[in-house]
Amino acid sequence: MSTAAGKIPVSVLIPAKNEEENLPACLESVAAAAEVFVVDSQSEDRSGEICDRYGAQVVQFHFNGRWPKKKNWALDNLPFHHDWVLIVDCDERIPPELWDEIAEAIQSSDYDGYYLNRRVFFLGTWIRHGGKYPDWNLRLFRHAKGRYENLHTEDIRNTGDNEVHEHVIIDGPVGYLQQDMLHEDFRDLFHWLERHNRYSNWEARVYYNLLHGMGNDGTIGANLFGDAVQRKRFLKTIWVRLPFKPLLRFCLFYVFQLGFLDGRAGYIYGRLLSQYEYQIGVKLFELERFGGSLNVNAAKAAPEATVTSEPGPANG
Repeated sequence: MSTAAGKIPVSVLIPAKNEEENLPACLESVAAAAEVFVVDSQSEDRSGEICDRYGAQVVQFHFNGRWPKKKNWALDNLPFHHDWVLIVDCDERIPPELWDEIAEAIQSSDYDGYYLNRRVFFLGTWIRHGGKYPDWNLRLFRHAKGRYENLHTEDIRNTGDNEVHEHVIIDGPVGYLQQDMLHEDFRDLFHWLERHNRYSNWEARVYYNLLHGMGNDGTIGANLFGDAVQRKRFLKTIWVRLPFKPLLRFCLFYVFQLGFLDGRAGYIYGRLLSQYEYQIGVKLFELERFGGSLNVNAAKAAPEATVTSEPGPANG
């Protein structure tokens, strides 16, 4: 199919829900793409109006509480007109210099996917230290070749309908692009805390699966000698078994990985990561205590006692 003049033959996929603050900058940054799909979850704000203004196609996703979640569903069902798909979250931006590199990269037949590096901004500051950069994500790939892994967390409530920390598995060789994408949420800290409350449900289940040897099938796997994401996954298998993780998370981020060099924003970010680790830990305790399910009534979780009746003294 022919491509509009000046447009790059890439289909952009943007998962969204109530993202009116982030969508304008995001959609403006992907205007170079030949087509843009916004996969929405019945937003109640001005998201639909904003998408119309920027010419994006809106598709509604109705989550059934199971697998697949939003991105995999979209990869299976959207009528892409181009071989290459670029996954962009609403709080991410694709700078012009990255588009130039993408336009050149998709001409190559050597790779079926590319990792993009991401700069994370927090309170207006690029969090360059603390292990947050580089931050490689496989976001550009031939849509017929890639799908998100299933980490078997969908049975945990309140984790959302979108793959967040799952990674793409590619059936083919992958490369790395040099220019960075940008991650900056224009919403306030309330939304950051709200989002990470949901994420901690997800992480607690991932920790639970790792500790019990579950959930490795159909994933990218953990490999010390693999790519950057597989190495990080390998380290996580060790991390989940360590004590004092909230304190360790802060010390690792702020001291050993030089998060203090990012000023006050780095300190606040490190404290919030420590709090996030504590949330994961108490939710993991809840999972362990109640047999793998969150928010279970203790009386219902305990085995029912056997009641035996003995004849009492005669009345009268």
